Amino acid sequence: MKPIQPANCPPASVDELLARAHALAGLSLGELADLASIATPQDLRRHKGWSGQLLELWLGAQAGSKPQQDFPQLGVELKTLPIDEQGRPLETTYVCYAPLTGIAGLTWETSNVRNKLSQVCWIPIEASRHIPPAQRRVATAFLWSPCAQEERLLRQDWEELMDLIALGQIENISARHGQVLQLRPKAADGSALTQAVGTDGQFIMTRPRGFYLKKPFTQSLLNQAFC
Repeated sequence: MKPIQPANCPPASVDELLARAHALAGLSLGELADLASIATPQDLRRHKGWSGQLLELWLGAQAGSKPQQDFPQLGVELKTLPIDEQGRPLETTYVCYAPLTGIAGLTWETSNVRNKLSQVCWIPIEASRHIPPAQRRVATAFLWSPCAQEERLLRQDWEELMDLIALGQIENISARHGQVLQLRPKAADGSALTQAVGTDGQFIMTRPRGFYLKKPFTQSLLNQAFC
C-alpha cells in the first residue's frame, strides 16, 4: 500500500524504517511533495539537499544537520543516491564535515565518518538532468553496513587524509587522494572560511572541507544490492 502522508514520528525499528522506505519506491518526488503540501522546485541547483530533506520528512528522520546519524535511536544514516537510467551514480556522496583543527587523539573508531557509515539506508533516486525534479522517481531502498574489506579501505583513506590535515597539507589535498573516500571543499561559496593548520604549524583560513564517497564505491554498493 502506498503511503498517504509523511511520518509524524521516527520509526521504532530498522524493519519499520525499511518498510517506510520501500513504500516510497516508484513514487515521484513531485507526488511525495504534493502529498506533504510542499512546493517542488523547478530545478535543484539552488535547492541542493531538497530531495534528501523530503525523504527525511516521509521517513521520520529528526537529526537534521546535527553531527549524528539521521536515525540515532536505530544507529542508521539516511543517504540518497542520485542515479541515471542505467542505475549509475551521478555524483559523489557527501558523508560529513572534516575536522581541520583540534584533531589530536582522534581515531577512526571515534570518527564521525565511521559513525555515519556504520549502517546506511540508501535510497537511489532518478536524477538525470533532463528529468524535471517533480518527475524523478524513488527507487528501491537498501540497507548497508561496510564489510571488513570496505571498512579497511575507508579507514585507510580516512587516516591518510587526516594525517595530511595534521601535517598542514590541507591546501595540497585534492579529490584524487583516496581510493574510496575523498576530501573536497564543502561550502555554499568561496567566501566561507574556517581555521586549519598551515605548513609551519600556524593557523590559516581555508574553505571548510567535507568527506565524500567516490562514485566507483557507491556503484559497487548498488551492484551488491541489485545484481
